[in-house]
This record gives sequence, structure tokens and C-alpha cells, in this order.
Amino acid sequence: MDEEIKGIIRGIALLNASEHDGKTRNDTIISKVVGTRPELRSRIKEIIPLITQIVSEVNSISISAQKSELENSYPDLLVIKPKQEREGLPPLEGAEYGKVITRFPPEPNGYPHIGHAKASIIDEEYAKMYGGKLILRFDDTNPENERLEYYAAIKVGLDWLGVKYDRVKNTSDDMELLYKKAEELLENEYAYVCTCEKETISINRREMRPCKCNAGDKSQNIKRWENMSKKYKQGEAIVRFRGDMHSENTVMRDPTLLRIIDEPHPIHKDKYRIWPNYDFAVAIEDSIDGITHAFRTKEYELRNELYYTILDKLNMRKPRMLEFSRLEFEGMPVSKRALKPLVQDGRVSGYDDPRLPTLEALRRRGIVPEAIRKFVLSLSFTKSDTFAPFETLESFNRKIIDPASIRLFIVFDPVKLLVSNNTMTEIEIPNHPQKDMGKRKVRVDGTFYISRQDAENLKVGDEVRLLELYNIRITKVSSDIHGEIIGTDYKAGIPKVQWISTNNAVSIEVVIPKILFVNDEFNENSLEIKQALTEPYYLELNVGTEIQFVRYGYCRKDSANQVIYTHK
Repeated sequence: MDEEIKGIIRGIALLNASEHDGKTRNDTIISKVVGTRPELRSRIKEIIPLITQIVSEVNSISISAQKSELENSYPDLLVIKPKQEREGLPPLEGAEYGKVITRFPPEPNGYPHIGHAKASIIDEEYAKMYGGKLILRFDDTNPENERLEYYAAIKVGLDWLGVKYDRVKNTSDDMELLYKKAEELLENEYAYVCTCEKETISINRREMRPCKCNAGDKSQNIKRWENMSKKYKQGEAIVRFRGDMHSENTVMRDPTLLRIIDEPHPIHKDKYRIWPNYDFAVAIEDSIDGITHAFRTKEYELRNELYYTILDKLNMRKPRMLEFSRLEFEGMPVSKRALKPLVQDGRVSGYDDPRLPTLEALRRRGIVPEAIRKFVLSLSFTKSDTFAPFETLESFNRKIIDPASIRLFIVFDPVKLLVSNNTMTEIEIPNHPQKDMGKRKVRVDGTFYISRQDAENLKVGDEVRLLELYNIRITKVSSDIHGEIIGTDYKAGIPKVQWISTNNAVSIEVVIPKILFVNDEFNENSLEIKQALTEPYYLELNVGTEIQFVRYGYCRKDSANQVIYTHK
């Protein structure tokens, strides 16, 4: 066989094996070979035995030998262009394939929300695009707000999203190093310890005036630094960066780097009481973690000057920083200042309340992670504010869940319908109109419930079709509706009505989440609960099953007697 083809197969097998702990598979290489050389599709039967042989050979050698052969014999395979199908993500400046390292650095001070989803997905997609790595780093240096519950919640949320990270770490585990870097800044007089009142500091920064502490010498600052560990109380002393009090960028006006917090840390308890703030910690952590490209939302853009200046003063490696817009839905704020009081005051049931933009709430509502990823990637990588309508996410979700959603009938505000000449006792109804998802048996005896909305439009002589059953003519309209069968064949042009047999109707609640805030005020009518009847087959479905109730919409089964409305 052509030596060129053998070389292509071996190179692809070596690359794939080296990326997956030294092992590859026949089916993987077959698809990659055909994808690389479509003209070989017609020769696939001839090529499969060769692929099997080469895969076996490659799997039998060590991963170091695989990488060595790859570098020496197939170096061109290591220079791979980013996959452009990742919609909305432009190429990264200065990125080298295999060397890109990104990070997702959430603070464990709350439950993850749609904004976290956007950030983590962008971080992961860029790492994958360049064959790089993603670090999950908990930015946990504010013990007042952080709890172990939130570390776990963030991991659960990322697992649900399908975000894969290569390493997990906590910023708080590097406290000794962060102290060392703080001392380095103090020694070199790039920072000082300030004991001014908080209000005085605020006025001085606003008026571009340095405080008296700025003029303190190195010995004074070192002594004060030592006293921060044992003498000063919380709020009495902070470490400030010696920036530029006349800078137009207010961030650079001698910002705080470290402060005293006496609240026990969820992991380290009372081991530390001096804690770095975000600006100081993130710069050092990004540098030591080998981050090549750091992403954050655009409200931090003015802080880039401080980020790079700190690293300059410490002679540390500088990553590239890029900003993107924050993601919120209209009427669904993601800030903890907005969400936390709603939970504490009992205005929502918890962080999984389906009205909220948290990942737990979206999951419970019936939004699937694949839809969130497609939605995020459909947004351009831009700094423009992204207040997306929730309907945009719904449209992605609908396309994904529709093929797998069982169809069931549902009736609201039921009215009884009696069919006088019914002779059927049972029918089979397909669970999906296109997909083979089985059938369900439904008992019928001629007595049904239909929705009042359908009943109100009926008058004597009207013809309607009871979906999947038969056509009837209305013979009487009173508190109940009466009718008679006029045929079973589908008849175009007559109204279609869904129904529930009275002998086995199942009562359920339909929870309908609506817009949470209107004009920045909590919407007291943001949750509606409606009573309904559905088929007994509902009871056989697992909690979490997505259902399309015919002519109503998609709902997720939340319990034995409750569903949550997902969307139309």
C-alpha cells in the first residue's frame, strides 16, 4: 500500500495516543483518517486492517517513545491551527498549539450562574482549541464570604456543564508565597502599610492626595507589616501599592493589596489573618500558574494597568489579559447582591428556584448543558454588554430536547366530555411523532376531560378530532359536553382537541417561572402555579424527564406530582 497513506495513519495514531495517555483506538483513527483524506473513504475496507496493525504497534510503545517519534518524524502534526468551528471565538494572539494555559478562577462565595458558565466555557474552549490546559482555581482569599458549600457547588455546576479542567487549586494554598511577594514589595518600597481611617483614604484618593503613611520609610512599613499579624485589629491597617495618586485611572491611586480579616477561613480556619485582595492575588497566581491567556469580564479592564505593574515590580512573567462582556438575561440579574436577599427573605425557594439564572435553577427548569454551551459560543467574543433575551437560550434548548421529549396530553381547567357511542376500551399512542420512543397504552371508556379553553368554543353540530383517537360531532353543550363518534380516519380542517380519560387522570401542578425583575423591582407575580390533569404514563417517568405536553410546551418532571415549565 502507498507509503504516504501508511505515514498519514501512523502520524495520526501517534498524535492521538500521545494526547490520551498513550492509547488510541481503531474507530477513532478510522474517522480521523477519512476526515483528513476524504478520498480514502472508497478504500476503507482495504485500509482498516492497516489501521488495526498500526494502532496495535503505537499502543505497544511508551508515551515518551510516541512523542519522540511524533516530534522527529511528524513535526507538522504538532503545528495545528485552531478549530474555527468554535463560533464566536477569534484566534488568540501569541498562542502556540500545545502551550496555551487558561484558568477559571471563581470565588467560592455563592452558587454558579450563567455568567460563570460563559467564563468557564470560553476558558475551556480556548484550551481545547489550542491543545492546551485549563486550571480551575478557587479565588478564596475573602473568608467573610466563602463557604465549603460553594466550592462543592461550583464543581457540581462545572461537571453538569461538561467543563473539563486539568488541575484544581486554591489561591489560599499559596498564602506563604503571597506573603513573600508582599514583603518583597515592601522591601523595595513599592508598597506601604497604611493606618489611616477608611474615610480619609477614600477622600484622599478622590482628591488625588497621598496620605501621611505614603511617606513612611521601609523600616516603619516592615514593622507595621509584622504588627498586622498580631497587633492591629481588622480595619486598622492595610497594605497599599505605591501607585500614582494623580493617575486618571483611579485604580492606580495607591490601591489596597492586603487587609486583615479575622473571620475563619473555610479551609485554613484561623491560620492566617492577613488576606490578599483580588488584584494582588490574581496577578501573582496567573504568573506562577503558567497562565498564557487570562480572560475576565470587561468591568476589570481598568485594573489591567495595576495587574501588569505589580508583575513588573516583582519581575514576574506576564500573561496576556483579554476581556469579554458579562452575560446576564433581561430581568434575571446574576449579582449576589441581588440574588442573596431573595433567598434569605424567602422570596424565592432557594438557589435552585427556576426563576433564577443559577446553573442549579437552569438545570431544574429543564435547560440542558449542551444548549448553554451552544448559546455561549453563539455570542461573539465582544466587550459589548450582553443582556440576552432568555428566548435565545430557549431556542437552542428546544432543538436539543425536542427529539428526546416524550409527548403527553395535558388538560387545564377540565370540562367533562361524554361520547355516547364509544366502543373502544384501550388504544396505543406513540410517545413521539417522529422518533421511535415506544408506545403507551391508554384506557378509554367514552368519558373524557378536555380543557375549558377548547370546550368554550364548541357548539352543537361542531366536528372535532380527539387527538390519536377519533372524530366526534357535538350533540349537546351544557355543564358537560356530549358528542358522538363520526369516524376514526384523520379528517383535515376540523379542530384538534387533546383529552384525558376520566377513569385514570393524574393530577399535577405546573410551575411556571416568569421574569424575575421588572424595571429593577422584584416581580411579585414571577411564579405561577396551575393545576392540571395528565395521563397515567406520567407516573412511570423518572424525575428529570423532559416532556412535551401537546399544544402547551416543554416541562421537566420535578416530582411525582409537579412539573416545571421549561419553554414553548
